[in-house]
Amino acid sequence: MNFETNAVHAGHLEDLNAGSVTNPIYLSTTFERDKDGNIAPKGYIYSRLANPNRSGLEAKLTALEKGADAMAFSSGMAAAMALCHSIMEPGAHVIIPDDCYHGIAHLVKNMYTRWGITYSEVDMVNPVNVEKAITEKTKLILIETPSNPLLKIADIAEICAIAKKSNVLVACDNTWATPYIIQPLTMGADYSIHSSTKYFGGHSDVIGGCVIVRESNEASKKIREYQTIGGAVPSPFDCWLLDRSIATLPIRMDAQTKNAGVIADFLYGHPKIERVYYPGLTSHVNHQVAKKQMKEVYGGMLSVLVKGGRKEAMHVANSLSIFKHATSLGGVESLIEHRMSVEGDHPKSPDNLLRLSIGIEHIDDLLNDIKKALD
Repeated sequence: MNFETNAVHAGHLEDLNAGSVTNPIYLSTTFERDKDGNIAPKGYIYSRLANPNRSGLEAKLTALEKGADAMAFSSGMAAAMALCHSIMEPGAHVIIPDDCYHGIAHLVKNMYTRWGITYSEVDMVNPVNVEKAITEKTKLILIETPSNPLLKIADIAEICAIAKKSNVLVACDNTWATPYIIQPLTMGADYSIHSSTKYFGGHSDVIGGCVIVRESNEASKKIREYQTIGGAVPSPFDCWLLDRSIATLPIRMDAQTKNAGVIADFLYGHPKIERVYYPGLTSHVNHQVAKKQMKEVYGGMLSVLVKGGRKEAMHVANSLSIFKHATSLGGVESLIEHRMSVEGDHPKSPDNLLRLSIGIEHIDDLLNDIKKALD
């Protein structure tokens, strides 16, 4: 089936009791066994191990990413940690982007170094940088494209080809693009990871994460083990919310991408804007790779540098009315954030950078809001 149809129907749970069109919610923590004490016919024992709503969500994620299996978690960071835990070992080496989500950077730089795990931080715009960073101990390459918050574009297929020569696994954070735009597993990546809080959730009302694997093997079983034994699983209601929201992912992404392109064009060259980061602009350093990889659908995220420094950037952020000054992204409402303010002890973003998550509001209203704030 096509993506839009899978977004609605994949993983649907058949309701034998009432025949409901929408999925029922299975809040039960435990499930009845047969008379001999064996696992119940439906295969469920205890909701930490598996739950019908989670199984349905994972089936939908597998279909959308064209993978072999999926594991849902209670947050994006829980998903990333389970993936890394399943691959890394003391003394191992991991390669991360020089511009990636600060939570991933903290995990690799601060937490994993306690176990003697080393890392290389490279600019993945040029795949050669990745190739040079690979060592005999490299176990994993983490790609983030578009990156957060500078929207750098890494060539997934090229990096995966390089990794395979050295038998190194590749995981791609596909949160910003979503499988509606990019399907990393079809380009050679071993894993696609998401903060499903963002575009999958789409309404800023549920926290979640997921890992989708290209092959179901011993490595993927380890991720499932970290999910079930570690217990960082989403609730049945969270799974139901995500399943419901993913049904509208294609139409939300179309609207957000269209709005983002118009806003990026407006801000590019504006006298009060120093620079615009958006892969759909021909001025973007890796626009040609983005054009090929993203199928000319560039997503709903962009960042800008405001002339005048932090003070002027904060003034713009706080002068908006439709855009809310808040963390996170991917919801139907437009958000703006002074990124340096939330990046912890070692921020990397320029002090005049604002990150915009474009929603589905009418484009005229969004443009008027931005114009007033800049004026």
